[in-house]
Amino acid sequence: MIQTNVNLQPHNTFGLESIATHFASFKTIEELKELLIHNQTAQQELLVLGGGSNILLTKNFDGLVLKNDLKGIATVSEQENHCLVKAFAGENWHDFVLYAIENNLGGIENLSLIPGSVGAAPMQNIGAYGTEIKDVFHELEALNIETLEVKKFEADACNFGYRESVFKRGLKGKYIIVSMTLRLTKNHTLNTSYGAIEKQLAEMKITAPTIKNVSDAVIAIRQSKLPDPKQIGNSGSFFKNPVIGKEQFETLKINFPNIAHYPIDENNIKLAAGWLIDNAGWKGKTIDNYGVHKNQALVLVNYGGAQGQDIYNLSQEILESIKSIYGVDLEREVNII
Repeated sequence: MIQTNVNLQPHNTFGLESIATHFASFKTIEELKELLIHNQTAQQELLVLGGGSNILLTKNFDGLVLKNDLKGIATVSEQENHCLVKAFAGENWHDFVLYAIENNLGGIENLSLIPGSVGAAPMQNIGAYGTEIKDVFHELEALNIETLEVKKFEADACNFGYRESVFKRGLKGKYIIVSMTLRLTKNHTLNTSYGAIEKQLAEMKITAPTIKNVSDAVIAIRQSKLPDPKQIGNSGSFFKNPVIGKEQFETLKINFPNIAHYPIDENNIKLAAGWLIDNAGWKGKTIDNYGVHKNQALVLVNYGGAQGQDIYNLSQEILESIKSIYGVDLEREVNII
């Protein structure tokens, strides 16, 4: 059923008010097709929402918002060392991680507590603590909005990059992801060297960690640094970590010897956007009822009643500040509506 004039505040983790002219949810692919057929006649602008954790609503939406409520998790096939596990796009991402851990399936434990839905995971190529979706990705299914046909995409067709995929670029607005299948391990190789995982495990007095231990460590780290969207409106990391050439990095290092960085290859260096923003004096800055979180400079927050345009303007000030101080272009990770 299509509703009219629906407030999207409950459907975005920033907790921002935005009125959608029309709104409907779908629990099956057939329901989705029926809604799209209706919209082919109505010719309204279309917005598909999952967990609403990677959008910034800056205005009312004059069109049709579709809430993806496709649910289900199942093992597709099982081999000696791995399983192919399929999850539908409306599943909560962290719930899926917990499902994998409960079934002793590894590969996504480092991605614990990332907000959002399964469908958003490949679109963003979500990543944390040295792991990205592309590392365990097998395939996804997506519905063509025009032809209403379901097409399978393997990894090469997804063009995964840093917080990127073909669904954010060349195929943006042309497909709706309906499911994703991951290749999860039964004999695990743990990735604990990135960030503070090893330190957290030591504090937990864990010497022979399991995938659940790694997940618990990641959860503890994220909870100590990142605000809970249920308490303070936010979308997690608002900015991407910029990648610059080695020559530019060496010049930067002269003026900023402590600059946080991670070598990618012989020619490119990834900078920590959080360090850049913090060092520029933005961390903890509050303007009226919104600002930059006190514990993590990558996170912009709505303390209650803020407007999306205000948060967007703040992000623009930060972009200009970072460019002025370091000569580095930051890019927003969230989708601006």
